[in-house]
Amino acid sequence: MTHTDRDGDRNTDANRDRRPPPPPPPEDAEGSADLNQTVGKQLRVLRERAGWTQRELGDRLGYSEDLIASLERGRRTPQPEFLDAADEALAADGLLKATKEAVTRAKARARVRHPAWFRDYARLEAGAVEINFFSMVTVPGLLQTEDYARVTFTVRQPLWAEETIEERLAARMSRQEILTNWPPPIVTAVIDEAVLRREIGGRKVQQDQLRHLLEVGRLRSTTLQVLPLGCDENPGVDGPFVLLTPKGKPQVAYLEVQGTSQLITDAEEVRILAARYGAIRGQALTPRESLALMTDLMGER
Repeated sequence: MTHTDRDGDRNTDANRDRRPPPPPPPEDAEGSADLNQTVGKQLRVLRERAGWTQRELGDRLGYSEDLIASLERGRRTPQPEFLDAADEALAADGLLKATKEAVTRAKARARVRHPAWFRDYARLEAGAVEINFFSMVTVPGLLQTEDYARVTFTVRQPLWAEETIEERLAARMSRQEILTNWPPPIVTAVIDEAVLRREIGGRKVQQDQLRHLLEVGRLRSTTLQVLPLGCDENPGVDGPFVLLTPKGKPQVAYLEVQGTSQLITDAEEVRILAARYGAIRGQALTPRESLALMTDLMGER
């Protein structure tokens, strides 16, 4: 088991010295490079079809010849405004414009960098076949809206720099792609009713978060349940936790509270938390009752 704090520092200097170097992000980097090369080849074919040199295209669009050459070789990521202008100038009929979303998404993924203490969990989560959340403080990060997540980062003490907040926000939002990838993992979450009632970020942020939970809760792969305030005896009083099952590997557990995180792989400890989660789910509202409660909290019933 490993204990770390939220800023990515080990709890002792001795342990800090043993921290493994951050793993490189080959998949995102390679994917972005491949996409840049594909777009670059399309740009070159269209330019040559028009009978223009790189300088002539650059002059028409207001860019340097060197930039056009770099883009065609896939060495630079094209900006959306360049793709729009090039598409029109080269009469590409939307071919270059159609790549904007993919290029922007790849660029965002390439910037994603999880803090060191979270990388092991993020790697396991990305390849998980099942994820189970018990949450009694905030909505699980995988289910948060961008505005809700931003508030949870902004209010941290001591305060984080804006750059750090944006970095963590991008990383959290990128994780949510697994919910819509195919095949998606089976996701279940038991959320304490107090979490849903607490207006973190204000009424609008809370309402948007509830609306998002309703959408996610209707996915075939996702089951949401609410632990009602009236449940005065439940085995979840020790705090929130996550159970995660990687493909072809044993289930693990993850804890994160008050500046420390812990990835649990001991089979007996994981078994105890799994049994506890089963008991908590048994005392929670049914999925249908839970979605109905969220709708009531939104005032839409």
